[in-house]
This record gives sequence, structure tokens and C-alpha cells, in this order.
Amino acid sequence: MLFRETIRTALRSLLTNRMRTALTALGMVIGVAAVVAVLAIGEGAQASVAGQIRALGANLLYIRPAYRTDGPVRSGTVDTLDLEDAEALALLPGVTGVAPEAAGSAQVKYLSNNTQATIYGVTPAYLRLRALGIETGIGLSADDVDLRRRVVVLGANVSDTLFQGRSPLGARVQLRGITFRVIGVLTRKGDTGFSSPDDQVYVPLSTHQSVLFGQTSLGGINVQVANEEDAPRLVERITQVLRARHRLGNEEDEDFFVRSQAEMLQTLDEVTTVFKALLGSVAAVSLLVGGIGIMNIMLVSVRERTREIGVRMAVGARRRDILLQFLVESVVVSIAGGLVGVLLGVLMALGIARLGDWPPIIPLYGIALSLGVAVTIGLVFGVGPARRAARLDPVAALRSE
Repeated sequence: MLFRETIRTALRSLLTNRMRTALTALGMVIGVAAVVAVLAIGEGAQASVAGQIRALGANLLYIRPAYRTDGPVRSGTVDTLDLEDAEALALLPGVTGVAPEAAGSAQVKYLSNNTQATIYGVTPAYLRLRALGIETGIGLSADDVDLRRRVVVLGANVSDTLFQGRSPLGARVQLRGITFRVIGVLTRKGDTGFSSPDDQVYVPLSTHQSVLFGQTSLGGINVQVANEEDAPRLVERITQVLRARHRLGNEEDEDFFVRSQAEMLQTLDEVTTVFKALLGSVAAVSLLVGGIGIMNIMLVSVRERTREIGVRMAVGARRRDILLQFLVESVVVSIAGGLVGVLLGVLMALGIARLGDWPPIIPLYGIALSLGVAVTIGLVFGVGPARRAARLDPVAALRSE
């Protein structure tokens, strides 16, 4: 009963001074809201980038030519990857698909409309491996590659720019002054955070190499593996095969590099974890400031209520009752500020996620952590004022004005 009465007294005191209580809790509200919002934004941004990486295809390994260096200066890439390399990699156990590619930039023209785009030379497997769907028309076929046909599949943005709502199927476009027939338009992919397929066009690899750019080397090889768990083993095996094919000695560096989606996602996770920890620690400083504000207000409250404390002691209240009353006041203010801060932080995170166009993710651990820290701060910063109140001399307190 005494404990319940102590809590009632503490709550009554807080409600009597509503404005001071609200201002005391404001620091905690801001601190908790900042922590929740920062952690939610970090989780949402991480999920968004991870989704963009996975949207490039499932279980992929990316093989790209190494950079040529002239001392400390990069001067382009080496031209050592070729179709024979891709054919050799397709024979490896655990590989379910191989898609070589070559890239070049050129102007695409239709009548008086034109746009600059990246021209990719690919095989039919490329669209499947990179999860690129066909909105209208058809994709590239094996015959298109074998016969070096002058056909093209347009990205959604390229099609919109050139044809402005009209159907492009069967139309003739100019690539580097050479006429190509449009056979398909890709499904809109949206912003992937990298070079978007919507701004690219795709032609048969053989046509790209012989007709458009006159090159035999590849800009990269995309390898799909059966299981993501096998990726590290296949990276090692691919490295062995390509080193042997390129006749590289034991002391020579690779003239290519291999990256996996798992490696990219792991790097992303490490970077975002550090980023979230940094921002979270900065936001947590506002929690500390809120705790200092609670302590200051509670000290003022003790001074203002000295006579009240003396009266309570005179009618039988023990020192621990006084201590408990002020601790309860401090913790209640912290919890109330924490709950309001959580609501405000969630609303901030949802709003920013909508502006940033990424999935809103509210981490439960962030809410629990913020509330736990808020209660802890209420206890820690409330102990000092509570002990000061409990140590007051009853006689001196009664004489206080």
C-alpha cells in the first residue's frame, strides 16, 4: 500500500506541473525519435541497395577485365576476355548459365528523335540471367547471334524518348549510322542504383563486335551458379581456368577479376553496419542531453518542494519513500518521453523512406533499445536528485519557505 501510495504521489506531482513535465520529457522525446529514425533509415537504405543488387540477377558471378596501369595511373582495361573463355566456363560443374557481354556508347536515332545510350552486345541467355523481361515484342535469339542480324531490343526509357508513346516494333533506328530493326522493348526496371537497363539497348553480340564496334574482346562474362553457397568454390575454379587459358605464370597478377553477389552484399552489410553505428551513436548523444535535462529539472523540483518533503517526513514517510517517489517521477518522465519519441521516430522514418523510395523498415531492436536506454537514463539521472531529497533534514525542510 505504501508503494502504491508513493507512485500515486509521484504521478500527482507530475500532473500538477504539466508544462514542466512536458518540457522535461522533450529532450527524451527528441533523443528517442532520433535513434529510432536513424536505425530505421539505415535498415531501409540497406534493404533498398540489397534489392537493387539482387535485381541484377540471381546467384551471379561477374567477371570483368582488369585495369591496365601505367605506373600509378589507370589507362583503361585489358582486352583478354573472349568468347572461348565464356565457352570454357560454361563447362564447369555447378554453372547453370553463362552470358558474355560487350558494351559501347552510341547515339540512337529515329527520325528527328535521338538519345545517347549504352549499346550492349549480348547472347539470348543474358536477358534471362540478368532478370530482364520483355514488355512487348520478342527477345534476341540464337539465330540473331549466329547470323549477325541487325536487330535491337530497346530499354523502356530509350523507347519512350524515341517513339513518344507509339509502338516501336518493326521500326528502323540508327546506331552509329547503321540501320537496325526494333524487335522488342524491355519491361521497365526502374532505378537500380547502377546503370539502368531502361537507358540501354541490346543487340546480338556478334553484330556488336563485327558491325558496330569492330572488337573481338568482351567487356565481361556473367556466370550463374546453381547454389549461392557454391560461389566461393566456383570463384576459385574460374580463376584457375582463366589463368590457364591466359597463360599467366605463378608470379603474374590476374588480367581479370571475379566478384560475386554474396561478396557485394557482405561488403554492403559491413559498410551499412558501421554507418548505422556511427549515426546511432550521434543520435544517442541527444538521449544523454535529455537525461541531463531530467536531472536538472528534478534538482529544481527538489529545491522547490523542500517544505513538502519535510511535511511527508513529519507524518511518517521514510527516506526510502522519498527516494522512491523522485525516482518514479524521473522514470515516468523518461518512459513517457520514450513512447512519444518512438511514435515520432516511426513517423519520421516512414516519411523519409517514402521520399527516398525505399521500403520502410522499423527495427524492433531499435525501439526496444531506445526505450531501454530511456528508462536507464531516467534511473541514472534521477538517483542524484532523489538521494538529495531523501537526505533532507525534516526539521530544516519544515522551516524552508
